[in-house]
Amino acid sequence: MLLRRFLPLLLICAAAPAIAQPSALNPQIDYDGHLALIQEVRLYRLARLIDWDAFSAAARQPGVLILDARSERQFAEGHIAGAVNLPLPEFSAARLAEVIGRSDRPILIYCNNNFRDDRPPVLLKSLQLALNISTFTHLYGYGYRNIRELNDVVTMADPRVRWVTGPAQGGVAAPR
Repeated sequence: MLLRRFLPLLLICAAAPAIAQPSALNPQIDYDGHLALIQEVRLYRLARLIDWDAFSAAARQPGVLILDARSERQFAEGHIAGAVNLPLPEFSAARLAEVIGRSDRPILIYCNNNFRDDRPPVLLKSLQLALNISTFTHLYGYGYRNIRELNDVVTMADPRVRWVTGPAQGGVAAPR
């Protein structure tokens, strides 16, 4: 019984040396470093999750940036009032510095999985691939530590959310 259960895994492991491996790994990609970063961020992120009331109160404070990492198109179709858009694929040290400014600036993040609507522009993502996780990890990896992440699930129609549609509000926020 036990052998039957693990036989597929044993066969894969036995065949692993036969799988073609590159002679050298790309020096510009660090998968093991990525795994280590995920582990480092895990507990830190859990301590930085906040509910809607705390998110809303923090958003009213001077210098706070609400960062929306969804695509430019999704952002233009709707976002939380006052949010600034920087799509996750555009994250780099230079672009983050341009949009955020100083590394200790308070940053609030949210994503599709904070909305129960599950319709454009906030379609539910696979739970383990929620944009919040990647956004938080990337910001942390680039040295930003003053991040808070919305932990609640709300609707776009909730008047507290102040959901807005129309032209994007730009991608660069004045550093404060």
